[in-house]
Amino acid sequence: MEFRFANRQDTALILDFIKKLADYEKMLDQVVATEKDLENLLFDKGRAEVLFVLNQDKKEVGFALFFHNFSTFLGKSGIYLEDLFVLPEFRGKGYGKGLLKKLAQIAKERDCGRLEWSCLDWNTPSIVFYLSLGAKKMDGWTTFRLSGETLDKFANE
Repeated sequence: MEFRFANRQDTALILDFIKKLADYEKMLDQVVATEKDLENLLFDKGRAEVLFVLNQDKKEVGFALFFHNFSTFLGKSGIYLEDLFVLPEFRGKGYGKGLLKKLAQIAKERDCGRLEWSCLDWNTPSIVFYLSLGAKKMDGWTTFRLSGETLDKFANE
């Protein structure tokens, strides 16, 4: 299985994968990112990275978008996987597992203390898959979010 990091010329492809993931998650209407946004944040500012998994024809069939976070308890950086998506016709062939394994290897190479991600509660196939890898569900933790008008209002109080 082959992997490659995205480059600036992949911006349209990255946005396409994001939209396909959003459609799968029934959230396509929430995608407001543009190619210009992605190019600026990924390649000019280096805020996140994208890794592609390639099929035998060297075609991108899945992607992972990730960035570094920090664990104060471990005193180490970690990798947070924001998005993972494999095209439907390539699921069940090891590409998703390959992406996660490659990210685990990157985490070890970079001396990270952990690799973590979130999953929608209704996404049973993914949850079963993650548990089969030995990933642990973080019971007792709830994700909170400030965004849009709420974020603006709170920031400006």
